[in-house]
Amino acid sequence: MSDPPTLDAYDRRILQHLTANGRITWSDLAEAIGLSLTPTIRRVRQLEETGYITGYFARLDERQLAGSMSAFVSVTLERQVRSALDAFEARVSTLPEVMSGFLMSGGADYLLRCVVRDLDHYRDLLDLLTKVPGVAHIQSSFALKAFINRPAPLIRLDP
Repeated sequence: MSDPPTLDAYDRRILQHLTANGRITWSDLAEAIGLSLTPTIRRVRQLEETGYITGYFARLDERQLAGSMSAFVSVTLERQVRSALDAFEARVSTLPEVMSGFLMSGGADYLLRCVVRDLDHYRDLLDLLTKVPGVAHIQSSFALKAFINRPAPLIRLDP
């Protein structure tokens, strides 16, 4: 497998603008990056084909749809064998409160970011998590304030 092509200044500006506004028109994007329409479209298509752009989506308001409390939940399993890991991931992936999950190194096996309405809702989620087969220990921390919540990595305009 070959390495993806190196991004030049135009590519980085395209990514920066699409991250800020995925609904920008082709002509506005071309004007914003300083290229004509055809090369801009060709570059966006190439960024899609090479996997730099993996899709487009609407960013939804978490607070309105799911709740305003973010809980970071560390989960330790009884056994760290592939079947136990797969079973845990499959079950937790079905829980709508779990926004993201990571297999971790260190003390806990998993770190989950969950969004709930309030402590009662969290208690209901915790009840579900404790019933997942193989869970040995759960530890939770609640976010007091989000100060960075990026939809994508920052795009540096200089290489």
